[in-house]
Amino acid sequence: MGVNVEKMENSTAKITFEATAEQLDEAILKVYNKNKKSFNIPGFRKGKVPFKMVEKMYGIEIFYEEAANELVGEAYAAAVKESGLDVVAQPDLELKEIEKGKPVVFEAVVTVRPEIKLGKYKGVEVEAIDITVTDEDVDAELDRVKEQNVRLVAADDKAVEDGDQTIIDFEGFVDGEAFEGGKGEDYTLNIGSHTFIDNFEEQLIGSKVGDDVEVNVTFPENYQAEELAGKPALFKVKVKEIKVKEYPELDDDFAQDVSEFDTLAEYKEDIKKNLQEKKEADAKAEKESKVIEAIVNDSEMEIPEKMIDAQADRMMEEFAQNMAMQGLTFDQYLQFTGSTADQMKEQIKPQAKQRVETDLVLGAVIEAEKIEANDEEFDKELDTMAQQYQMEKEKIAELLSDDDKDNIKDTIAKRKAAEFVVAEAK
Repeated sequence: MGVNVEKMENSTAKITFEATAEQLDEAILKVYNKNKKSFNIPGFRKGKVPFKMVEKMYGIEIFYEEAANELVGEAYAAAVKESGLDVVAQPDLELKEIEKGKPVVFEAVVTVRPEIKLGKYKGVEVEAIDITVTDEDVDAELDRVKEQNVRLVAADDKAVEDGDQTIIDFEGFVDGEAFEGGKGEDYTLNIGSHTFIDNFEEQLIGSKVGDDVEVNVTFPENYQAEELAGKPALFKVKVKEIKVKEYPELDDDFAQDVSEFDTLAEYKEDIKKNLQEKKEADAKAEKESKVIEAIVNDSEMEIPEKMIDAQADRMMEEFAQNMAMQGLTFDQYLQFTGSTADQMKEQIKPQAKQRVETDLVLGAVIEAEKIEANDEEFDKELDTMAQQYQMEKEKIAELLSDDDKDNIKDTIAKRKAAEFVVAEAK
């Protein structure tokens, strides 16, 4: 297969590549077999029209587009491998030539990893981070545990206050008409949680069980449901229950209920120890972040927008997977937050750019210091994966492709590069 590479500006390149005439014939036959039930020619049963008859009636060109789609993926992957380019985003693919009996010619404009002029990465100076655990820190952690162990007690004889939990029925109206999705029954609403839009919750403060409350709000201009965006709405709300939080006493009994310790004093010492370990871990991560940020700021690089877009897309996918693990679809999340996928992507682009910069800088440090992952480190990473996925290490090793193994080694090398620049920092 012929592969031609033309370097272009802004970290892009044009790859011209081919699939053979024999591969085209195979792809055309595959497309025919996939679609032969859809051909209807008099004198032949449906699905039994011979290939040559289809070719004669419709022309071989009828198969070209789908055959090209069958060929391009494998041909492109092989071309990238042969080119030696480090492609970092999805390509712009174009079919240039296709004719039976001749090679199929494709063209791909790709974004490649940009060159970086690495700045100072040894002896970087960063501010020291305080890791002292104070009594206030311990008290804050105790308050958090108290909140986790709070009891909700019915208080139907009082008015709603900030922090109370309410059970409500509601129905929303815009221009006097009820709108879809604006009705709920026996809905649990914590006052002060800002679960609902605008100042909905605040308008329930002062109401009592049995009260009918009219709540006036305005939907945000960027609300996901376009027909509601920016419009004023009236919600008719029925307050059905009020519950207040009853906190446990901070004493030895509390310590025994929430921990393995017999006394509150022992429990507090354990909290202090754990907070100290967390602060040290957080300080280590923060120092690494600051050191890498300093190196990025001292380095020179021009990052293609497509590279940032690709990273933002990966981050969106990670977020959607995390939401799914919590039982919430990505679309539901967008609906609840009143935002769109495009808006969310724009919001995370600065973080995506930061990740790309970090990746480029660490890659440059790896090259400068000739850092690599050794067999022992790779084997240890497999141990971690085996534990994480609850599989035998040997089975994981079998499932990994060469590209997977290279990616794991690259991750290890970047981790070592980060540890190197932190160890060299002042």
